[in-house]
Amino acid sequence: MVFLSLQSEKENMKNLEAINKRRTFGIISHPDAGKTTLTEKLLLFGGAIQTAGAVKNNKIKKSATSDFMEIEKQRGISVATSVMAFEYAGKQVNILDTPGHKDFAEDTYRTLTAVDSVILVIDAANGVEEQTKKLMEVCRMRKTPVIIFVNKLDRDGKYTFDLLDELESHLDIKVRPLTWPIGMGDRFKGVYNIYDNNINLFSANKTKISTEIVSIDDVNDPKLDEIISEEPANELREDLEILEGVYDEFDREKYLSGDLAPVFFGSAVNNFGVKELLDTFCNISPAPRGRDTDDGRKEPTDPKFSGFVFKIHANLDPKHRDRIAFLRIVSGKFERNTFYNHVRLDKKMKFPNPTSFMAQDKSVIDEAFPGDVIGLYDSGNFKIGDTLTETGKFMFKGIPSFSPEIFQELENLDPMKSKQLDKGIRQLIDEGVAQLFIQQPGNRKIVGTVGQLQFEVIQHRLINEYGANCRFVPRNFSKATWVTSDNMEQLETFKRAKLSSLAYDKDENLVFLAETPFLLTMAEQDYPDLTFHQTSAFKLEKA
Repeated sequence: MVFLSLQSEKENMKNLEAINKRRTFGIISHPDAGKTTLTEKLLLFGGAIQTAGAVKNNKIKKSATSDFMEIEKQRGISVATSVMAFEYAGKQVNILDTPGHKDFAEDTYRTLTAVDSVILVIDAANGVEEQTKKLMEVCRMRKTPVIIFVNKLDRDGKYTFDLLDELESHLDIKVRPLTWPIGMGDRFKGVYNIYDNNINLFSANKTKISTEIVSIDDVNDPKLDEIISEEPANELREDLEILEGVYDEFDREKYLSGDLAPVFFGSAVNNFGVKELLDTFCNISPAPRGRDTDDGRKEPTDPKFSGFVFKIHANLDPKHRDRIAFLRIVSGKFERNTFYNHVRLDKKMKFPNPTSFMAQDKSVIDEAFPGDVIGLYDSGNFKIGDTLTETGKFMFKGIPSFSPEIFQELENLDPMKSKQLDKGIRQLIDEGVAQLFIQQPGNRKIVGTVGQLQFEVIQHRLINEYGANCRFVPRNFSKATWVTSDNMEQLETFKRAKLSSLAYDKDENLVFLAETPFLLTMAEQDYPDLTFHQTSAFKLEKA
């Protein structure tokens, strides 16, 4: 008994050490702020890759490590969340790189449920943009700790103090600079590390880690004037003096509670400020956090395994028809070839090939801990929001789902490929990129999305991954609402009256496709015993 107790204690210590070592965060931004470039440079400094490729540089003919989908390579944008892991400074760093494009915001919002903190990338010239505000609202709603990285200091941008004011007023959060730029644009020399009180000056290098030129521990050191010249050195000293008079000392607890955002400056493309960001992130960012369920909160230190699916991706490798569910581990330890309970299906499942990720490179793992994101090969058992547990039948809360804003009908251009088209669209819908509504007669497929670009991505993938030639035709709907009622007689009357505007989603739930907001309002008034659900979160509640 004593031996078993010691063994159990040793196992608990090992698990606790693994938990405290994890740092799982998402990188978010408005399109073109340099988010994917920053992701690559973090991987570069973390030793996960040796050379960074430029996303949009046709001469190099390389895509960002985190952009693995063919359409991403062609357009130079991220449209799917990538997961990457590496070890740095004694920490296991798990990065979730998200789509920047607003048409794929839904994927980003779901990803934010799986991270413990966020790095928000801002373009120094453009400042706070519309998509940035929306992303920040989601972070604030979830009390997610946020670090801000102001990028592209190698170009002329807004006056630094004005930019800080803009961050506070537009994002509704207190900020505290932890690094400071030395000049801007052509005069940009590097950054001063306020957190560590030192300066590491590097030569600009776009593809590899720069060789350190000199390290200075005191901003008043005359060596600084010699290296960067007297004027920029004095300007830096003056800025720091103003800074210390305006902003309070950095308070880590306020950062962890989501009330204060540390700010870093740099140029990701030239590697300036990236190491300072990564070093400080490893020092101040939170270890894995617990999550709420319909049966109380589950903490990382709970001994029994649990986790939830926040993303599903078909054909991660186009050469193999694989479908992978991305699972965030919340508590306990996940072990390969161990039976776990799929709560929604009430089914025991085991996984012989769970994987960890380095962008498109996957490796089989034997165990994983809270904070880790692992891939589970899936034959169609998983939906977004599903919970896996070692024991218990609880479900994790808070996987957001959004009602569509644009509707188009999917038309098959090759009757011989009907099965491929049907399989392809259903697999893509399971990934959460859009919603599918079937109208009768004729089994017509109406696809709803939050942005036009999603239709292009879906069509591209159906043609190239499934061999299903197809096109999208716009349909004049403004809103999809899910209809339920305990008054069966009124429901049947509604169905007869609105036959041409009705459809069923992929789970056979009744949907009213209203052509105008007015028609939806009239339906709500005419059929008071019917409930018109405004979001697809209705399906999660039902499940």
